[in-house]
Amino acid sequence: MKIAVVTDSTSYLSTEEVERYHIHVVPIPVVIDGRSYNEGVDITLDEFWEKLRNSKSFPSTSQPPMGEMIQLYQQLGDEGYDTIISIHLASTISGFVNSLRDVNSQLTNTKVIVYDSQITVKLMGYLAIEAARMADKGADADQIIARLDDVRSTIDEVFIVDDLQHLVRGGRLSNASAFIGSILKIKPLLTFDDETHEIVAFEKVRSRKKALTRVEEIFSEAVSKVDYPLRAIVINGNDPDGGNNWLKTIHEKFPQVKIETGYFGPVIGTHLGEKSLALAWLKDIYKA
Repeated sequence: MKIAVVTDSTSYLSTEEVERYHIHVVPIPVVIDGRSYNEGVDITLDEFWEKLRNSKSFPSTSQPPMGEMIQLYQQLGDEGYDTIISIHLASTISGFVNSLRDVNSQLTNTKVIVYDSQITVKLMGYLAIEAARMADKGADADQIIARLDDVRSTIDEVFIVDDLQHLVRGGRLSNASAFIGSILKIKPLLTFDDETHEIVAFEKVRSRKKALTRVEEIFSEAVSKVDYPLRAIVINGNDPDGGNNWLKTIHEKFPQVKIETGYFGPVIGTHLGEKSLALAWLKDIYKA
């Protein structure tokens, strides 16, 4: 069995990781003032944030063309891959996974296993990396999916957004009505709900400083409950200074945890906005 791994650009993998693990990355389009840009291909992070600030209409995101996905899968089949594990952003924030569900009926030379990461950003990226590492070692599809399920079950995250309007306008916040009246007065804490896998706001905090402290408390509780090593990611939306300062604080408080920085690219940044921050974590795939 020869297995290829496909993911989308919201995994925010580095060029080095993509090349090292032979992962195929599909760009997700972001639409700004009627023009479509492919994330990671024809718009840089700096260009995106500038366009977001100056756009005349609220940006949106869309799905990659199914014809291009089928072409990619067919090409991988022609290269000898009889199985493709295609790992994509949560079906609760994008219809992409569901659009791919019947793709096998249009393929003749390979089988595609569509995997809902139930998340996005570098957390999803680590699922793609683990799938590729296992495929390289000769694991079969069932073994890889079982491992992905295991790692996915350890994922958790808390988001802090500077302006909730981005999520509200984009329809990505499931319980927006509970928070809409006080958007300007609070810093809501958000996460992907464990049961519905939708983005929900679960706690109101009065300032950014208090929000960061509360997230650290939540993370401390998580660290104390697990019996495996964690890897944490401080993710920022065009706020590298804020992200780096927070990373330093977290590293000092949790020296036993491997911590790195990440970023919200154009697609996820469209829905979270500038100055958003997140602390995300999962089982360290390199150690457990």
